[in-house]
Amino acid sequence: MTTNSLTTSRSAGRTGDKVFSTAAMAAGCLILAVLFGVALFLVVQAIPALVAPPESIQGGQGFFAYIGPIVVGTLIAAVIALVIATPVAIGVALFISHYAPRRLASGLGYVVDLLAAIPSVVYGAWGAAFLAKEISPAYDWLAKNLGWIPLFQGPASATGKTILTAGIVLSVMVLPIITSLTREIFLQTPKLHEEAALALGATRWEMIRMAVLPFGRAGIVSAVMLGLGRALGETMAVALVLSSGVLTASLIQSGNQTIAAEIALNFPEASGLKVNTLIAAGLVLFVITLGVNMIARWIITRHKEFSGAN
Repeated sequence: MTTNSLTTSRSAGRTGDKVFSTAAMAAGCLILAVLFGVALFLVVQAIPALVAPPESIQGGQGFFAYIGPIVVGTLIAAVIALVIATPVAIGVALFISHYAPRRLASGLGYVVDLLAAIPSVVYGAWGAAFLAKEISPAYDWLAKNLGWIPLFQGPASATGKTILTAGIVLSVMVLPIITSLTREIFLQTPKLHEEAALALGATRWEMIRMAVLPFGRAGIVSAVMLGLGRALGETMAVALVLSSGVLTASLIQSGNQTIAAEIALNFPEASGLKVNTLIAAGLVLFVITLGVNMIARWIITRHKEFSGAN
């Protein structure tokens, strides 16, 4: 190869690098611009509701008195979903990546990915038509035997449409997301670390505890936070499952509501200040989601120095 051809090849490579770098930077700036535009729209549209007289807001006590119970309901449903889904998802991911035979693991992985593609309205219809009805006797038992605990205080909902039912439905929805991400993280664990632990006499569980879980710690946090983001913003499934009502500490009574479901149920008929109120509720959900992602990023950054691979 001549000197001229080498020079031409290097020039073409540098040109390609510049084009790719410019395109990547433009894409990043576009994302930031869209995010800023959404935030600006929410703030501008929410201001009338934030400064309106308290009596003009639903409930007659002001916006923050209106949004407070809904925020609590949103957080309760999301926490229930994560408490149920996270250990199950990690267990399923470990089984697929380190215990199941290759053929079985491939089939299970396909099923998990398929579950993630099911529309949320299908989960909501299943929760409202089947799960709520079937789980209602269990709520009666909880109210009768554990009613002294505020979380299970009766009377239990006769329809089964409670915040606990919504949390269970959300856990089923976020389960495939957390499972898929953690499975891929576990599969990336360095084989040398796994083989070294086994060679030193560790059992398979000890190898997983010493090599696989430390390596995937940051990835597990990312997967859980991604699942939390979907649980916080889920609309149709929660709207179909929950019965409207006031905020209650009991998980088995009718009541509680989430921000996303509140917006979805009321926005079509809303007008005037009510629209601004619902958009302000969306702003609150936007801030909560942004805060959750920032906390997750901080946790991941804090633990990235030790990933099990260094």
